[in-house]
Amino acid sequence: MLRMVKNVGHLLYRIWFYVLVAVPIFVFLPFLLLTTLSEKTYTQFFWLARNLWAKPILYGMGCFPKIFWQQRMHRGKSYMLVANHTSMLDIMLMLYVSRNPFVFVGKKELVKIPVFGFFYKRVCIMVDREDVRSRTGVYRRAQRRLNQGLSICIFPEGGVPNENMVLDEFKDGAFKMAIAHKIPVVPMTFYDTKKRFPFTFFSGGPGRLRVKVHTFFETGILAEDDKGTLREEVRDVILNDLITNRPEK
Repeated sequence: MLRMVKNVGHLLYRIWFYVLVAVPIFVFLPFLLLTTLSEKTYTQFFWLARNLWAKPILYGMGCFPKIFWQQRMHRGKSYMLVANHTSMLDIMLMLYVSRNPFVFVGKKELVKIPVFGFFYKRVCIMVDREDVRSRTGVYRRAQRRLNQGLSICIFPEGGVPNENMVLDEFKDGAFKMAIAHKIPVVPMTFYDTKKRFPFTFFSGGPGRLRVKVHTFFETGILAEDDKGTLREEVRDVILNDLITNRPEK
């Protein structure tokens, strides 16, 4: 009986999440559509997504962010934002952390998500990891966005690790791109999103969402051959932090 009650609670919590995802989109639909008509209005779209979508979802779920800064980002500067990825809340949390407008690079399969997928397709850089031309095109589109003064965000695991894995291996893309464009890599550790809203259906619950923004990795003097070393150094920072700091109850 107790397990059934818990499952009902988890089900309602998950339904509530999708309600919070959808309602702001419908309420602010005209403004969202207007700000996605041109890349020139992306900063306005980002402001709407951060303040009128991501924040209400996080607070509405009872998930209150707490950020620990080792180094802060400067306004008007471009960065490569990377973090571990274990939950759909990671998207909202990344928007919460960075005041600097950025563009997500993500897999094209997310286009299939109702409502969210429509805007994802319009404002994010999509990649088909099985298609070489698609992966090559990402660099051109990222360059254009960086030239506009934006940052880029990539979850370098390339997907969600299995339930028992702390951190999957990182792909090269984020680090190759950061070196090519000479922008700092900003590693972040998301400690609690897996605990609060995992992909396992009958689980999760409200609580604090801790984030550590680590010291940046500069790429100005690096060459493309250094991407593997950079990748592993960034991964080690996040992995060691995850091992020593367990999710809160």
